[in-house]
Amino acid sequence: MVAVVRLFLAGFLWSLLSTAVLAGTLQDTRDRGFVTCGVSQGLPGFSIRDSSGRWTGLDVDTCRAVAAAILGDAEKVVFTELTPKERFTALQSGEVDVLARNTTWTLVRDTALGLNFAGVTFFDGQGFMVRADLGLRSAKELDGAAICVSLGTTTELNLYDYFSANELSLRSLQFENPRDAAAAYERGKCDAMTYDRSALAAFRTEFDDPAAHTILPDIISKEPLGPVVRHGDDEWLDVVKWTVFAKVQAEESGITSQNIDAMKNSSDPTVQRLLGVTGNMGLQLGLPVDWAERIIRQVGNYGEVYERNVGPGTPLAIERGLNALWQDGGLHYAMPFR
Repeated sequence: MVAVVRLFLAGFLWSLLSTAVLAGTLQDTRDRGFVTCGVSQGLPGFSIRDSSGRWTGLDVDTCRAVAAAILGDAEKVVFTELTPKERFTALQSGEVDVLARNTTWTLVRDTALGLNFAGVTFFDGQGFMVRADLGLRSAKELDGAAICVSLGTTTELNLYDYFSANELSLRSLQFENPRDAAAAYERGKCDAMTYDRSALAAFRTEFDDPAAHTILPDIISKEPLGPVVRHGDDEWLDVVKWTVFAKVQAEESGITSQNIDAMKNSSDPTVQRLLGVTGNMGLQLGLPVDWAERIIRQVGNYGEVYERNVGPGTPLAIERGLNALWQDGGLHYAMPFR
């Protein structure tokens, strides 16, 4: 009920503020000289500060790619840390231009809240993390368990649905900040923690003994995560959406940040259009002819971004799986560049 009330109030707030904040986000970013981006409060692999204080992560790179496309400089981004409760209001009010905060695309968010999802950057699913020494093999063995969960999220709703559907009893411990939920779980305040499986893997890397915790194989939901913008500004939606597609198409076409100069000599018509060698796709987006080249050169293609932040060579060690390209059995697929 709390989550439903919050959604209603957020939607009401959107209706009051929409007239003031809808128009001209692309021009606003040009005028101020940077993109404002809402991110999580520190989720390894997705949005977190490194030892030097610089923001890194898959979600962070989405915003850097937008800045590269518009302003020619991937570093021209101001990041704002947002809780699950704050994130939608911050976007609706114009505090941030784009929300890239491991946020699930749902019907209510895409309609009643006055938001538009600009593609999917990570296909995920909700799971459970438990202590390895419990010897559990399935979430269905959690009958009567105390579960740490983030308040006011789809994660919380999915948890209730799963336990109800499987006729399991539940004691939930709710936390506004997912990091607080993870800390409580590690201290033994609850028997398990539930969240997106990628986030569980991320939090586990920060535990004193990561090997003492295991993520159960159960996947209880679909969690398509991606950047979010406000309803009503189609020009801005197009820019963010096609920025996402440009990274995917670059990987499909074999263009990387390292070989982009050589690839500009490719005879492949799609490569020529993407890199602005022929035609002017940028004109259709209100961007320079080299908008996609800027993205790939400064941020990389989707595969580079994935491997750098969450791939097998990182502490998260997440295999591509559903996040592989469509021709490799995954779900990522760029709309045609023509």
